[in-house]
Formats: sequence, C-alpha cells, structure tokens
Amino acid sequence: MNTGIIYHPDYLKHTMAGHPENAERLLAIMETLEREGMLEATRSIAPRQAKIEEIEYVHSAHYIVRVKSLCERGGGYLDPDTYVLPSSFEIALLAAGGVLAAADAVIEGKVRNALALVRPPGHHALGDRGMGFCIFNNIAIAAKYAQKKYGLKKVLIIDWDVHHGNGTQDIFYCDPSVLFVSFHQYPHYPGTGDSDETGKGDGKGFTLNFPLSWGSEAKDFLRIFNDVLIPRVKSFSPEIVFISAGFDAHIDDPLNNLRLTASDFSQFTDIVKKIAESSAEGRIISVLEGGYNLGYLPQCVLAHLNSLLS
Repeated sequence: MNTGIIYHPDYLKHTMAGHPENAERLLAIMETLEREGMLEATRSIAPRQAKIEEIEYVHSAHYIVRVKSLCERGGGYLDPDTYVLPSSFEIALLAAGGVLAAADAVIEGKVRNALALVRPPGHHALGDRGMGFCIFNNIAIAAKYAQKKYGLKKVLIIDWDVHHGNGTQDIFYCDPSVLFVSFHQYPHYPGTGDSDETGKGDGKGFTLNFPLSWGSEAKDFLRIFNDVLIPRVKSFSPEIVFISAGFDAHIDDPLNNLRLTASDFSQFTDIVKKIAESSAEGRIISVLEGGYNLGYLPQCVLAHLNSLLS
C-alpha cells in the first residue's frame, strides 16, 4: 500500500458542541472513508504522542507550560476562538505526534505518501501562542522533525486552507530551508498573507503568498500553480512536501467566499504529486486543517485521498 492514513479515536475527545472545529468533522470524514472502502485501500499508521522536546522545535517552553496548566485547571480559551479542555493538551500532543508518525513512515519508505487526519488543527499556531482553533503547529513541528531526525535539507509546505497559515509562515519566515507557500482568501482571517510578505533575512524569497479575492475559482488557483509555483519549486528542489490540507475554500463552506468544488482538490493534489515526484521521491505528507461543512468536507477529503492513492 502506497498511502498511509493516520487516525486515532482520541482525536474526537477534543470537542465543543456548537464550535465550528468539533469532533463531528472527523467523524464525518472517517465514516465516508470507511463506506467507500478507502480504509482497506490504505495502510493504517498509529500515531504517538509527540515529546515535549519535539514540540519545542517550534514552540516556546513558556507557551507549552501555559497550555498544559490551562488544561490541568479544567480548560478555557487560548484566544476567543481557541478552546482547550482538560484532555486537550494530551490530544494536541497526539495530533502533532500523528504527523511525526506519518513522517517516519514516508521517509523510511513504508508508504509513498500519507494523510494525517488529526485534530486539533495547527497552521495558525505561532511559536508562543495558539489561535484560530490551533494549539500546536503540527505541520511545522513535523517539518523540523524531518530535518533534525533525517537530515533533510529542503522542505516544501503548501497550504491551501482558505485562511492564511500565519503560524507556519511566522515560524519559518527567516528560514531558507523551508519554502512556505500559501493560497488563501484575502483579506480574511487572520489578516496576514499579503503578496509582499516574502520572508526576512536569509529567508527572503522563501515565503510565497498568493492572496485570492472574493469569488476566486479553481482556474485562479491553477494559473498560479502552473505559471508561478511550479517554476519556483523546481529551482528549490524540495526533498519532501507537506500539505496543510484545509478544505474550507469549498463553495459551500460557511467560513469563506471562494468557489472550489471537491474535484478541484483532486486537481491540486495531482499537481503536488508531480512536484514531489520531480525531486522528493514522491514523498508527501498531507495534514488536515480546516473545513466546516459536514456535507462537503468528507467528499473533499475523499477526492484528495483518491489522488494520493492513484
């Protein structure tokens, strides 16, 4: 089996009724994948809890202690949008560790690519604070892990969540070893991601933001992929590709004004596969981020997974 799936039922324990980011998202995805026979077509990869020193690859010790203490006191909010419960610290470690397990499986050649169906999501989490439903930045931790454990020199992160991945950008803004690319609606939450945000110092030119206006469609994404991104990535030659796979740019998502369909995410995945095959031995780790309409979200994930499997 060439594609791995990372999932654990404990990811459902971090949930709040009425909040957009709740366990029903992942339940709907898993029910659809099981019904469509996708779990039999993929390799199940067990997650583990990330170690504190692994979380510290990108997060400050003070912030980690703050999250742990808030959970031990019964929970609360890291910001107006980001809740934690008594169990959320352990589950957030398991989410980050799930992506690390995916990295192990892909880099060690057990699978060609992997889809980490983890939550809480991560791409808004900054080094010293959580925000936007995110506690720890799962994909940033895994990118650093791939470099530290396996000695990979060049990492590509493509973020197509409708909201700008401000946390991931901030973590790698001065780092030329990570090319961070974000497609997102702009202006929109969290207010960052203008095209003039391109990195700083040694990292100048290694952040690429593609802000998309209200009503943008797949053709707008594809034009950027083909005319701008592919040539830039070719010169970068990544050794592994991560995807912050948010599906909230779908036309029916309640938190956006873009016009994508489920099949569009299949097209995007096909392009990323070609990028990965050109220099990264096909190695892709896709990590679930946003997507809040339970009717369409499983279909988007299914289209994405079908492309990874093909």
